Amino acid sequence: MSRLKPNVRNYLKKLLQLFLQGLIVLAPIGITLWVVVGLFKLVDGFLPNLVNALFPDLLKKDIAGNVNSLPGLGFVVVVALVLLVGWLSSLFVVGRLVAVLDTVLEKTPGIKFIYSSVKDFLEAFAGNKKKFDKAVLVNVDAPNVWRIGFMTQQSAREFNLADHVTVYVPHSYAISGITYIVPRDHIRLIDKVSAADAMKYAVSGGVTDVHE
Repeated sequence: MSRLKPNVRNYLKKLLQLFLQGLIVLAPIGITLWVVVGLFKLVDGFLPNLVNALFPDLLKKDIAGNVNSLPGLGFVVVVALVLLVGWLSSLFVVGRLVAVLDTVLEKTPGIKFIYSSVKDFLEAFAGNKKKFDKAVLVNVDAPNVWRIGFMTQQSAREFNLADHVTVYVPHSYAISGITYIVPRDHIRLIDKVSAADAMKYAVSGGVTDVHE
């Protein structure tokens, strides 16, 4: 790679950035489609036999004696199943069971550290404890050099730094980041770009366009 001309290296680097950006866009879509299609195939595989066992005259059979599937029935069942799970999760009793399980996992030696860390991290993105909603520019390396981050705590008084804030800075092209505790005057709030666009910009290495 070192023997390649600068313009060729830049071209290959650009292709790599575009490829990784494409993965970032396609991965959530692909995983969602994979889960939905897999669930549909699972339901569509046993549903005709189940319906035939309950209602022998409802579905027709082919020459080999196999039960013909009813087009669209599997899709309807999958949608109904997802809605049922969503409804059950909103019930008080189910919520209490989940809360009990949550308490048990958070108090189990060895497991509690991993479980609580992952739970807090996920809730920081989309849960009730959503934290990554205040995008900021943070100065931690040198004067006039800024990183894109997210202010997760407005005070670090627990560390005897009441005049400091906690900022999480994500790494580009990686599911990782680093936590900084910096003075308040070392950050600038980003108020013209959404938190989601700021995250995409940081993770993509600045390739993603942002709009005010």
